[in-house]
Amino acid sequence: MTLHEDEIPVDETLVRALLKAQRPEWADRPLSPAGAGTDNTMYRLGDDLLVRLPRTPGNARSVRKEQEWLPRLAPLLSRPIPRLLHPGTPTDAFPLVWSVHRWIDGDEAGPHAVRDWAAFGSDLAEVVRELHGIDLMGATRADDLSWYRGGTLEPCDQWIGGRLDACRTFVGAELDVDTLERLWRAALALPEPSGPHVWLHGDLKPTNLLVKDGRLHAVIDFGGLSVGFPDAEHSTIWDLPAPARRAYRDALGLDDATWDRARAWAIAVAVSGISYYWRTFPAFVAECRARLQAVLTDAASH
Repeated sequence: MTLHEDEIPVDETLVRALLKAQRPEWADRPLSPAGAGTDNTMYRLGDDLLVRLPRTPGNARSVRKEQEWLPRLAPLLSRPIPRLLHPGTPTDAFPLVWSVHRWIDGDEAGPHAVRDWAAFGSDLAEVVRELHGIDLMGATRADDLSWYRGGTLEPCDQWIGGRLDACRTFVGAELDVDTLERLWRAALALPEPSGPHVWLHGDLKPTNLLVKDGRLHAVIDFGGLSVGFPDAEHSTIWDLPAPARRAYRDALGLDDATWDRARAWAIAVAVSGISYYWRTFPAFVAECRARLQAVLTDAASH
């Protein structure tokens, strides 16, 4: 599945060649595709390892970031996050950095895995509180740690209009895009966030939240790791059922302005996903549509 124009093809033969050159003790283990990420191609290696290869040169920056910071953040979090076992180096066949992580058991957050959505929302809030409370260790909002989702809404307004128009074309018959635009404009008029910069995961959607025994167990995919304002961190809560949203907001004590800016981020990321992946990744488009529907349902009930 090719998702990007500058994507570097990856298959099992290539992965085995990389392993044979850099970690030959793992090269003959069973290898199978794992997950369907927009930024990385992943293979499960044996029972306990995960190979993670960036799809594009731009995605390789995120892999380098994970290699640098995950070993430093992991001891400070109470739930598991990916544990780096091998920082893969570029080769002629694959000219980007890549990684091998310890495999983390668990199911993606969903109705068949989560036992109590309110408890799940509270657990997720605890993860966010912990991560945002970690000392920056000298990191600043610069270079690879300056992802747009840690900034303010206003710079995104330059392109969000086009994404909303694309949504009108693609899904306007099913979603009230005019209301989505009104919510976006209302959030733009709010005061910008003024709190301190914090560590951000950047993409706490259900596919990056692993469940075990009905509860939140681990957080994966830190490719969006950045430093900045926390508003967009809360945006993926609209991917979860309403009881999880309520419990999450109550646990963190988020005020109305923060909540409305987070909702605007949820709209921005979802409409962008629909327009970018419309022809290449239907499952991801479906996730974005569901998020926007949840935003509209919430807005109609208030």
